[in-house]
Amino acid sequence: MATTAVEAPIVGTVSEKATDKRVVRRRLGPGPRIPGTLWIGPVLLLGLWCLASATGLLDPRTLSEPWVVVETAQRLIADGRLPDALATSAYRASLGLVIGVGVGLVLALVSGLGRVGEALIDGPVQVKRAIPSLALMPLLILWLGIGEPMKVITIALGVLIPIYIHTHNGLRGIDSRYAELAETVSLRRGAFVRHVVLPGATPGFLLGLRFAVLNALLSLVVVEQVNATSGIGHMITLASSYGQTEIIVVGLVVYALLGLVADGIVRFTERKALAWRRTLESH
Repeated sequence: MATTAVEAPIVGTVSEKATDKRVVRRRLGPGPRIPGTLWIGPVLLLGLWCLASATGLLDPRTLSEPWVVVETAQRLIADGRLPDALATSAYRASLGLVIGVGVGLVLALVSGLGRVGEALIDGPVQVKRAIPSLALMPLLILWLGIGEPMKVITIALGVLIPIYIHTHNGLRGIDSRYAELAETVSLRRGAFVRHVVLPGATPGFLLGLRFAVLNALLSLVVVEQVNATSGIGHMITLASSYGQTEIIVVGLVVYALLGLVADGIVRFTERKALAWRRTLESH
């Protein structure tokens, strides 16, 4: 009687093929974080600027060479003009940012946690949102004059809106089941705000803070050119009157560095505070 040979399956080969497929599988996420991502784009722009200036493609009368700008910055630092102007501008922006963040956060909490607060606050804030802060400057000048209070309040008004909008949206986006659970376990109002509301609104608040920092710098640029006697904007205005392009570029670079550093601090804080979230940013 003839016997039929049965071939045993090659388990090892199948397993290796399956393993290979898992190894070469494409990642659909953005991939691992690249160190120094925030600075790669600006460094490339600086390289293009140097190349265009060195080859003569960029007229020095249009935009000064980078090395001339560096020499001008060193001279301004040596005679104390740049440190004084930077300190004044940083103080204005910081004070306006703190006031705007504080007021916007309080308004968002009052409006987001109660229907009465929403009825009283949300409408006026939405009206203010439709009116650019810089459009209010003529009225603020009439009320407050052209001194420091007008400049700080203009910056604060620009900061207030993104803080309120994003924090309010974060509050209203909290899952209602958390509120039901808090009611079931008889959680008090203060504990509910501390353990549920604030953690739930943190992502929206930090996103609003990034926009608030940008708005603070935009407002700072404008208010420092309204009869100011100090600050980076005042230095730029004087340089524009005398056609000193290199000083103007120094001021713009300082504004850009302030924005990059501030945004980097907020993004770092966001990554640390929201490390528990599983998102594409952390993937």
